[in-house]
Amino acid sequence: MAATTNNNLPTLSNEGGLSIYLAQIKKFPMLDAEEEYMLAKNWKTTGSIKSAEKLVTSHLRLVAKIAMGYKGYGLPINEMISEGNVGLMQAVKKFEPEKGFRLATYAMWWIKASIQEYILRSWSLVKIGTTTAQKKLFFNLKKIKNQIAPKSEGDLREEHVNEIAEKLDVSKDEVVSMNRRLSGKEFSLNAPVGEDGDEWQDWLADKELDHDLKFAQQEEMKNRKDLLIDSIKILNNREKEILYSRRLNEETTTLEELSKKYKISRERVRQIENKAFEKIQKHMLNAAKSRNLLPIN
Repeated sequence: MAATTNNNLPTLSNEGGLSIYLAQIKKFPMLDAEEEYMLAKNWKTTGSIKSAEKLVTSHLRLVAKIAMGYKGYGLPINEMISEGNVGLMQAVKKFEPEKGFRLATYAMWWIKASIQEYILRSWSLVKIGTTTAQKKLFFNLKKIKNQIAPKSEGDLREEHVNEIAEKLDVSKDEVVSMNRRLSGKEFSLNAPVGEDGDEWQDWLADKELDHDLKFAQQEEMKNRKDLLIDSIKILNNREKEILYSRRLNEETTTLEELSKKYKISRERVRQIENKAFEKIQKHMLNAAKSRNLLPIN
């Protein structure tokens, strides 16, 4: 995409330039639906660099806000924003306004994917493990931890370790180890930005931006739900029940309980669960591609 190298776009080269970058992107106006549609059509049909730039710059604040959601992984916030911007540019390149979605809805998937890929590259496989379950632990530990022990610091209590290990189907040692890696100093929302006394949380408090992000999140959840409902239809009854019991219900059923119910080994239950998950994941991926949506992560 030619717009990615245009000198008119703001740059985020190092930690010292972060406040300057934030001040720059705050100046770019948000687009209403009609203007966004016309710019996207113009970019798609004529290759207008100016149209592409406006689409990108009007969503740079959205990238920064999404990047803040990953601030607990111990990586430079400016790097995550830069990676998110790459995802945004890819989204603009592939965006089809005729589909009826706003760009924020579509771009959100690409932004998150780019940031997550950067995090996975930065945390070597030695640190986060190589299995799907360990990667799931990496990206879900903080969320589950905040649900069951929101104010805890340092090592988790034994009962919390047990609960998380059971929910994510990993060993207790893996939970303890990952928690220690992710418990480093987090970026503060009270950190000053620039010389005018503004804080990150002040800069992020944009009602219009919040509305766009909320709408994008709602659209993403609706798309995921529709894809999931459609994909589950390909499973047989036992696969459905095991998958729901292990991954989709609020209360997770243990491998031992399912083992007794179906009179099969715990390992066989795990195999059926993983196979069912892989089947619907593949189906959702194909469906997402056919609908011009970013693949499910």
